[in-house]
Amino acid sequence: MSKYTTGELAKRCGVTVRTVQYYDTRRILIPSELSEGGRRLYSEEDLKRLKVICFLRETDLPIDAIAQILQEEHPEKVISLLIEQQEKALSEEIADKEKKLEKLRELKTGLKGQAAFSLESISDIAVIMEGKEKLKKMRRMMILTGLPVTALQWFSIIFWIVKGVWWPFAVWVLGAAVWGTLVSRYYFRHVKYICPECHEVFSPNLKEAFWANHTPTARKLTCPACGRKGFCVEAWGGEEK
Repeated sequence: MSKYTTGELAKRCGVTVRTVQYYDTRRILIPSELSEGGRRLYSEEDLKRLKVICFLRETDLPIDAIAQILQEEHPEKVISLLIEQQEKALSEEIADKEKKLEKLRELKTGLKGQAAFSLESISDIAVIMEGKEKLKKMRRMMILTGLPVTALQWFSIIFWIVKGVWWPFAVWVLGAAVWGTLVSRYYFRHVKYICPECHEVFSPNLKEAFWANHTPTARKLTCPACGRKGFCVEAWGGEEK
């Protein structure tokens, strides 16, 4: 069976010799034997014990608490639970870091598209990023609600052609108009626009917004602050006003 000196044990676990000696004085890591010259020698079991102690220290447990845990009849049960908690905490921390990393990457991408940028432009990108997922969710919801409307449109057209009955199509037109009005009102109450000239964040007039020329991420509007008429960038506007 392998035997380790204090220095060898410390090296194996990535701690200092003084740390191993300190654990010895606290009676939580006692050497298995002493050599003829009085040198402390540690066994494989001692090595495993030190690795457990190092893990418990990483969880910010004080030495006294570690000593009590190791004196339990089944310390492995307590240690297993601590490992699970540590794993969960680290997973949550990693997920949080990944979200922050994604935001940084989006900010970097947004800035690449600008020849020059200012604090205002960074603020604009931050506003857009903040509600990006909420905008996607709302757009998906609108598409899903529009699928039955589209299906009914084709059904009424086919029914008109095949049966010569036109009134289902007329009913669809009325229903589609009501649906379009409600969806548009809902949409424009949940989005806002950022003027690239003065960086004003504003909610447009419903009529202007509905008929304005637009792309998937911008709409041609008149800024209420500076009066500029042009494409303004769309962003999440929060809850319905």
